[in-house]
Amino acid sequence: MNEISDYEKKISQVDDEIMRMLKERLALSEEEARLKKEKGLPVHDPVAERRKLEDITARAPEDMAVYTKLMYNTLNELTKDHQRKVVLEDTPLVKKIKKACESTPKVFPERALVACQGVQGAYQQQACDKLFSTPKILYTKNFNGVFAAIDQGLCQYGVLPLENSTAGSVNTIYDLMTKYNFYIVRSVRLKINHCLLAKKGVRRDEIREIFSHEQAILQCEDYLKNFRDVKVTVCANTAEAAELVSRSERRDAAALASYECGELYDLDCLEESVQDSGNNYTRFICISKNLEIYPGANKTSLMLTVSHKPGSLYNVLARFYALDINLFKLESRPIPTRDFVYRFYFDIEAEAYSEKFIRLMNQTEELSQELRYLGSYSEI
Repeated sequence: MNEISDYEKKISQVDDEIMRMLKERLALSEEEARLKKEKGLPVHDPVAERRKLEDITARAPEDMAVYTKLMYNTLNELTKDHQRKVVLEDTPLVKKIKKACESTPKVFPERALVACQGVQGAYQQQACDKLFSTPKILYTKNFNGVFAAIDQGLCQYGVLPLENSTAGSVNTIYDLMTKYNFYIVRSVRLKINHCLLAKKGVRRDEIREIFSHEQAILQCEDYLKNFRDVKVTVCANTAEAAELVSRSERRDAAALASYECGELYDLDCLEESVQDSGNNYTRFICISKNLEIYPGANKTSLMLTVSHKPGSLYNVLARFYALDINLFKLESRPIPTRDFVYRFYFDIEAEAYSEKFIRLMNQTEELSQELRYLGSYSEI
């Protein structure tokens, strides 16, 4: 045990020396950055950094090359962070975020014209009612119509489903995100209970076709296995499925939709809460054309691409870790026009007014080939 204690003391002494040298290195980098700024030179020189990395790695023993490269990359990122903090201005994006924090009203609006996909009774409407006390809703035929309504200024806000706890992400939304300029201003998690709805007096064994949205069908996949000889047909929306059954002359059709849809379209609820998981939630986002950051905004969404080389994504993730920022969602989507290149979607937890968030946003742009800031918001 004494031998182990001796090694721990020696390692501690080395750690103390590393900390002393790190402090000295950062102080020197600060002086260098100030001098470069005075002379009108760029503070960061990617070509020189690359050359130095190659030189250091080449001089390292073979069994230490990987460790040396990782250590130098980490030191380099720490140095950049320190230099930016002491001598560089905020990026245009960070200036825009700070301005939005100052100019956005202190209270989220209770009334607004809001775009939702579907018809009355849709889950988007229920999410909208959670977000706004007295919304006026403009219904669109598809999700693209919601984005277009915001983009063209027809509505101030739009509500869209982003992901479900059972069926996963709504991929159509992620694909449309790349085509429109918008910002997320709030989000809401809604408990989803699907019911089997049919015309008055229809029995369960009479049903030959069930209509619903593809996400609802996925969420009720196990339940639908009980209907062996029944056709399952996809609709644009669960509420539209209920409306279709209500207007149809058929008595062998049913819909998977909410209990509220049954009341709205005068349908019987044959079975309630038929989704496979009792813990079935959908997360909806509220989007706007203008950047609005309301008090309490503690979540941020980003889309970015990184260079196609080892360590690029790691450098981004390491920055979250270094700043103690929690990453609670990471989604990758292929870019159709570029072979084997992916766009990453991040959801992070950080107060939009905090110093560590501002530091992250100042740095992330440098680590990305393309960066889309999708907004900072709170979730209800």
